[in-house]
Amino acid sequence: ILLFKLEYSIQNVLEKHNDADIDAVKKAKTLYRSCVNETNIEDRGGKPLTTMLKDIFEWPVAVEDWETKLGHSWKAETSIAKLNAKYGKQVLINFFVGTDDKNSNVHIIHIDQPGLGLPSRDYYECQGAYKEACDAYVQFMVDVAKLIRQENNLTVNETDIKMEIQRVMDLEKEIANATTKPEDRSDPMLIYNKMPLSVVQNNFSFNIDNQHFSWLNFTNEILSTVNIAVEQEEKVVVYAPEYFIKLKPILANYTARDIQNYLAWQRIMGLVNSLSQAYKDTRKAFRKALYGTTSETAVWRQCANYVNSNLENAVGRIYVEEAFAGESKHMVEDMIADIREVFIQNLKELGWMDVETKQKAEEKAKAIRERIGYSDEIKDDTKLNEEYKQLTYTEGQYFENILQNLGLGQKKRLAKLREKVNKEEWISGAAVVNAFYSPSRNQIVFPAGILQPPFFGAGQSNSLNYGGIGMVIGHEITHGFDDNGRNFDKNGDLTDWWTPQSAKNFKDLSQCIVYQYGNFSWDLAGGQHLSGVTTLGENIADNGGIRQAYKAYENYVKRNGNEHLFPGLDLNHKQLFFLNFAQVWCGTYRPEYAVNSIKTDVHSPGKFRVLGSLQNFPEFSNAFSCQKKDYMNPEKKCRVW
Repeated sequence: ILLFKLEYSIQNVLEKHNDADIDAVKKAKTLYRSCVNETNIEDRGGKPLTTMLKDIFEWPVAVEDWETKLGHSWKAETSIAKLNAKYGKQVLINFFVGTDDKNSNVHIIHIDQPGLGLPSRDYYECQGAYKEACDAYVQFMVDVAKLIRQENNLTVNETDIKMEIQRVMDLEKEIANATTKPEDRSDPMLIYNKMPLSVVQNNFSFNIDNQHFSWLNFTNEILSTVNIAVEQEEKVVVYAPEYFIKLKPILANYTARDIQNYLAWQRIMGLVNSLSQAYKDTRKAFRKALYGTTSETAVWRQCANYVNSNLENAVGRIYVEEAFAGESKHMVEDMIADIREVFIQNLKELGWMDVETKQKAEEKAKAIRERIGYSDEIKDDTKLNEEYKQLTYTEGQYFENILQNLGLGQKKRLAKLREKVNKEEWISGAAVVNAFYSPSRNQIVFPAGILQPPFFGAGQSNSLNYGGIGMVIGHEITHGFDDNGRNFDKNGDLTDWWTPQSAKNFKDLSQCIVYQYGNFSWDLAGGQHLSGVTTLGENIADNGGIRQAYKAYENYVKRNGNEHLFPGLDLNHKQLFFLNFAQVWCGTYRPEYAVNSIKTDVHSPGKFRVLGSLQNFPEFSNAFSCQKKDYMNPEKKCRVW
């Protein structure tokens, strides 16, 4: 409900005409109008896509005589680099510029395994719960290829198209199986491998269609868009060496045509929704298999969310002016101070952590920087206009507007390679119903979008506020000390600041949570069990968050006295605290989406976020008079923080 309310607010501000709008806001509104202009999008059909394909060496299955026209000039490293540099699309190789984990003040090139067309590698088993998704995925590719050929008056031989597409699917299955499972990538210390590009070339060389792949040429091809050149000595971080070793024999079994079909498809599939209805219809069965949805999201909602995700500061500017109560910021600041102090006091009570590690943990907790509501820079006309000055949207060209966003966004990310990390920069826009912790910045962020009921309300009782946003605050603070965040120090650098015994104790206690959540089975997902390993960080944060928020609320009551009970409601404020905690995670899932989320989401499903953390918290059982060994009051309880 809160998300819908946010979307309506964004729609309202984007559709409102105001002659006084600054250029950045005008651009956001132009982008929105180009998106909701369905008549124009229908009239253009697939022509924008066909034009774009010429720029990325075409899609062989959708043109005639690809080998004759383009195959002779095709180079894998150029094709993969162009998709990255111009459209931010990571195919076969995930190449990006980001913060150096071990030196959080600088940026560095990262090389990692890529994302996939299906939600996770498990789907490529193509059996049982995943068969429908695999079949729909292949048919999605076939139908788009047929549509492009029809629009360009080319012969449509469905048998031949299916044969080519099956090669793409076979290739993608092998790529998926070469990737490392998420549960084996959970330790940031183990996946950090820094080396010069020359070593990357020596260790991870491969050929594509008898062409030698040059990592140096590939890197410079990408960085040329921001006028940066590197040499063989340039240090990079490789997160997935095992994947690149496995990639070499896989690529040897596929032709240039197969690989280009795969490369082009990975860019196409994300753009289908910005074309005419005929193209959107090609993905209906695919969406049904993944999410259980049988109809498209309302166009205005798609457009509001798209504009917000791409021009977040321009949208945040007008959203904050219209919908954000300024006094919320000061109230949340006080709550953060209270909950941080509880975390520090809890540290002193922990028997499993030694004094030396406690001291460093306290230093880190005190160093956490908070960001509440919105960045002041979104109210600076000059800075906001400067941020979007390179964008020149045309109202009748939504597809081209998307390509502009992709290109400019990627250029901004790549250009940071030679820039110092700005740790004061916000990692989120304002109009977002979420909260964040950044390990490399040691920063917690609570955007304006989440500072609303049921999470928070200036006029609602503090029991509800502490059970809602208070728990979220504790959750984000605890992320600094979960299985991932604990590896970063107070400055945001990846370093081991734990004594060996405290680290061992942490891992032992974490195993209790791994086992507890791993034993939850979800009927909506066909009875599949949760992954206690991949959800561990979020589960630790939930358990710590609820404990800290509850103690902070008790301290509030000690300072201010008991809150008045609600007339006609047979619940006290301790019970209301837990009730609101459960309320904010209330939601429904379709079975297909449940299968998807259990494999892809690092959070436990809402139901188990509530059950798991409250089973471990004696104060919940006390508040609701649970008997010993009741389901919500098990004899064995897990606690880390």
